Amino acid sequence: MFNNIPPITRNIIIINIVVFILTYVLQTDMMYRYLAAFYPFSPFFHSWQIITHMFMHGSFMHILFNLMTLYSFGPVLEQVLGQKKFLILYFASGLGGFALYNIWNYYEVSQITNFLTSQAYDIHEIYKYADNSYSGEMPISTNSEAVRDAAQQLFNILKTPMVGASGAIFGVIAAFSTLFPDAKLMFMFIPFPIKAKYLTPIIIVVSLFLGFRQFSGDNIAHFAHLGGALIGFLYIRS
Repeated sequence: MFNNIPPITRNIIIINIVVFILTYVLQTDMMYRYLAAFYPFSPFFHSWQIITHMFMHGSFMHILFNLMTLYSFGPVLEQVLGQKKFLILYFASGLGGFALYNIWNYYEVSQITNFLTSQAYDIHEIYKYADNSYSGEMPISTNSEAVRDAAQQLFNILKTPMVGASGAIFGVIAAFSTLFPDAKLMFMFIPFPIKAKYLTPIIIVVSLFLGFRQFSGDNIAHFAHLGGALIGFLYIRS
């Protein structure tokens, strides 16, 4: 069965599985430190992370969802677009997800930095702790709860990596929905088929809502989903 999958889709799946297994077998943070994608102005950011983060995943369910989705839509797109165009679609969507996610990060960092500066707080202290691989809650020299929360939020942005192929995967979904708008699809927890053309609007609305709302404990990069879907849609329409 695996040999029947077109080569680009098959190789992407294999690389993701190998990297996931290595990450858990080695049980080391070094792979996340160097291969996951950090905020571009974080001390941990390296240029290659804009590509390598697409092959890193945080959990079994995370990689399972991404690879099952790629397995479902990738072969059709690869056959219709051809190997080169499909490969461009995949990685361009992943890069689009990285870009939009970090544009939002940049906006948040700017807001936090402006607030901390107005409170005469030295933000270099935060970068110093981040650069020293400090973990846990940062010791913040202030009596203001608002300043403490803002400083911790900035620290978390600098220290928290983005992982997963979700940007690329959502680009694949959007591309499929654009090419085959009337195809009927079944999803878990939805007891009836829905047409593919409704997927992209649903992804955009849900990603925007969850991205702006930022529910407590939600560590999903919703703007990466949105960025990937937009690139996938625009690529097919161009």
